[in-house]
Amino acid sequence: MLAGAARSPIVRVLASILQYMDSVHRFDPLAGNRDPEDGTVDLLLSGSVFFDIIFTGLEALPSPGTEMWAEGMGSSPGGVANQAIAASRLGLHTSMSAAFGDDGYGDFNWSILQDQEHVDLSRSRRFANWHSPVTVSLSVNRDRSMVTHGHPSPLSASDLIGTPPPARAAIVGLEPELEPWARAAQQNGTRLFGDVGWDPSGQWSEELLDGLGDFHAFMPNSEEAMRYTRTEDPWAALYELADRVPIAIVTAGAQGALAVDSITGEEEWVPALPVKAWDPTGAGDCFSAAFVTGTLAGWNLADRLGFANLCAALSVQQVGGSLAAPGWGDIADWWHTANTERTGIRKQWLRRYAFLEDIVRDVPPEAVRRASATIAHQSDAGPS
Repeated sequence: MLAGAARSPIVRVLASILQYMDSVHRFDPLAGNRDPEDGTVDLLLSGSVFFDIIFTGLEALPSPGTEMWAEGMGSSPGGVANQAIAASRLGLHTSMSAAFGDDGYGDFNWSILQDQEHVDLSRSRRFANWHSPVTVSLSVNRDRSMVTHGHPSPLSASDLIGTPPPARAAIVGLEPELEPWARAAQQNGTRLFGDVGWDPSGQWSEELLDGLGDFHAFMPNSEEAMRYTRTEDPWAALYELADRVPIAIVTAGAQGALAVDSITGEEEWVPALPVKAWDPTGAGDCFSAAFVTGTLAGWNLADRLGFANLCAALSVQQVGGSLAAPGWGDIADWWHTANTERTGIRKQWLRRYAFLEDIVRDVPPEAVRRASATIAHQSDAGPS
């Protein structure tokens, strides 16, 4: 069992310098709401970290026995790292618990998360002779197919985390029973934001939704929401979920996102921004990280949905999965560009995102931006 990657003194010094330089340029929209003495993290995450290899620009999936060339390629930490990086780039103090192998994939993932993206890995561990999970993602027509190889984590999430730290929020997968760490965090005042994955069994058990009573919010996509609620349209699914959880959100891809906040009585639908999707990998994770950010900042429901839509839209314009997650530099760039091109449909977006004006005014020009690295240290990204 290894505490972290073994690195030379020179590498450690360079990493420290890079961390300091980057921290100077990191924008924190929640700075005014923090007590620097209480040690509370903004977001606690747990899950599997994959080494993602992403191919984009494919017209179709390859047929058996054939070879296809992709227009673009990127490599990045994947899995729960998607949410961790997206949240950290938006200024959230993020702590992540995961198992890492002692192989080259684990070296890369650990270094990117800790040294480049400033994700706290004090509750993560490296394990000798354990193969890091690997995923190959093929992006075709705004969708993706994946091939994954991996092994179960040597330790459970609760064993890795132990006593969870004070945290304002945690994103937790919806399961029949909360894991002990998530239960302890929830009882200690952490707000749980739930997500759910595709059910390969095809059962879509309605009993799974009984666990939503422990959650502050639930954020499935429209297909997942309709299947679990046995409904035929996203709005019907949303209302079913709103009877079970204080904040119900249903994401609908190009159709935007809809939500009901039973705490405030707000009900909103916010359309998606019209963008050319280059790589959809990690877009849902960007959405959830941005929605948590807006919730912790105290924004109204429409602004939270709009901000989450914007971050997801910016992420799909670059290849790289987690490393395509936008930082505040990208958000400020988008706002200034939208204000410069005051024509046609952009007036709609200026009205929708007017709440960003006061925020981006304080974003420094050198603020963190997306797609800053791949395994080759240079993103092979398409134009934004």
